[in-house]
Amino acid sequence: MGRGDLSDAEWERLRPFLPVSNRRCGRWRDHRQVIDGIVHRVRTGVQWRDLPERFGPWKTVYERHRLWSADGTWERLLQQVQAAADAAGEIDWDVLVDSTIVRAHQHAAGARTDPPPAPASKGAERPEHQGETAWQSLHGRLVEVVREVGAWAARAAGSPPNST
Repeated sequence: MGRGDLSDAEWERLRPFLPVSNRRCGRWRDHRQVIDGIVHRVRTGVQWRDLPERFGPWKTVYERHRLWSADGTWERLLQQVQAAADAAGEIDWDVLVDSTIVRAHQHAAGARTDPPPAPASKGAERPEHQGETAWQSLHGRLVEVVREVGAWAARAAGSPPNST
């Protein structure tokens, strides 16, 4: 398992919600490997063709992402994971306000008064999702993918149709 891949706990929580193959087009490649490839691509911004080989053929990963984006699978997965996490009491539904919406007074943009924290030593690196439950980590990953799908749709809506 590479850095950023789904943990076993995340995978076990996500697996029941994944679509199954209809057997008409043959067997699907392992969902976990493909989802890890999609999450890697969303996190790093790497081109599809430059995905590491451990995720399988890049075209398989791309096609699954494209198919699931078009049929709404990513949004359904996010909704189902949110509902399951909410039922387990692991979601805190506090309302947060983004600072770009709230106007601040002109004097609120002052300089720092305390020095920045000292950098940690190289040997003291912390795990990426320390302190998060498997639901919270999985939810965050799915939110990233759904945001990218929304950005794709917005770009596609604004572009002129292709002519051949």
